Amino acid sequence: MKYHSTNNLSHQVGLKEAILRSLPPDNGLYMPNTLPALGSDFWGKWRDLSFGEIGFAVAGAFFGEDVPEENLREIVDGTLAFEAPVVTLAPGDHILELFHGPTLAFKDFGARFMARLMAHLTRGENRELTVLVATSGDTGGAVASAFHNVPGTRVIILYPKGKVSGLQEKQLTALGGNITALEIEGTFDDCQALVKKAFLEREVAERMNLTSANSINLSRLVPQSFYYIHAARQLSEGVEPVFVVPSGNFGNLTAGLLAMKLGLPVRHFLAATNRNDVVPAYLETGTYTPRPSVATISNAMDVGAPSNFVRMSTLFGNSWDAMKSAVSGMSFGDEETRAAIREMKALHGYEVCPHTAVGWLAAKQWHSTHPGSSTITLATAHPAKFPDVMDEELGKGMVEIPERLAILADREKMATTLPKDWEPFRDWLAANIA
Repeated sequence: MKYHSTNNLSHQVGLKEAILRSLPPDNGLYMPNTLPALGSDFWGKWRDLSFGEIGFAVAGAFFGEDVPEENLREIVDGTLAFEAPVVTLAPGDHILELFHGPTLAFKDFGARFMARLMAHLTRGENRELTVLVATSGDTGGAVASAFHNVPGTRVIILYPKGKVSGLQEKQLTALGGNITALEIEGTFDDCQALVKKAFLEREVAERMNLTSANSINLSRLVPQSFYYIHAARQLSEGVEPVFVVPSGNFGNLTAGLLAMKLGLPVRHFLAATNRNDVVPAYLETGTYTPRPSVATISNAMDVGAPSNFVRMSTLFGNSWDAMKSAVSGMSFGDEETRAAIREMKALHGYEVCPHTAVGWLAAKQWHSTHPGSSTITLATAHPAKFPDVMDEELGKGMVEIPERLAILADREKMATTLPKDWEPFRDWLAANIA
């Protein structure tokens, strides 16, 4: 399969170039020339398939022409080593738990798949691969876990100083080895801009053998579409879900749209954001206006210029009318988010992180005008990753901290602080990356 830049249809590359170089030289994003579809052989039996079988079918639709079946099955099986259960809070009100992986966040699915696919694509090569990634919270930890001590790779993670939770920070700064953390004096958007700039500086990118683990990389999105199909099959036959997606850089929602394009019956998508409501504003007005992000308690969603918006637009033929017919946007402030955390605990005895609380607020608003709907809200992270907020809203120690998080608390933070400007970052790369 060939992949083209969203900025230039004539710029086309193969799978290895698209995945390992991540970003086209024209600052577009890679998309497959033809979106695959799963045929009647799959949709005739999809409800009876396992999570792994669904993942293998989807991965095969995108990558089967380039990756041998045996290798692709190993990649999928290694990715889906944990479940993604749907929990029912009330009739029609469902939660998809995506936090059962090693770093307790949905990013584990994409990061684990990407690490395995990249290892396959670079087998037999002697050059070290440099994975450069910006994180607003959970991406960094998932990537660090997936690539930690993987031979032939080094990982550089940029994160905004003071804008991730303490445990999130430990997940990406305490591993050491081939993982390096850079604490940027700015926002996630500043971190993302530095990553993109490094890729566009072709001499830098080629000298360092750069690749990205952000959702600008297509191999992050495809495995996230697995769990949309897996979740829908857990509802009663004939029920078309409304997927509610807490959204920041919009990779997760784009993955859901890919699942729909593959043939998954979906009634609607809700893009649930915090005060960083660039996409909900677009869906309301038809005008897309990126702006500086603002800090909130749902920090992983603090994105003011979401990279994947261009992919979303492309999937709808760059038509505002087409997009808003499939996707609605809703945004909520911190006080509403805090109230939702308390309300879900009081009503259902269920604990959610701030991001999932934003999603549940959108689901609640949807149900008020669409009674009888079945919503599936994506629970993107374990609430224990945000102890300050959870302690404030539910009481200190009310959320049990899983052991794999607890053991990080006393580990030493290892990070280098840099300003948000390109020149110091470029100089650091030159001095530290051979």
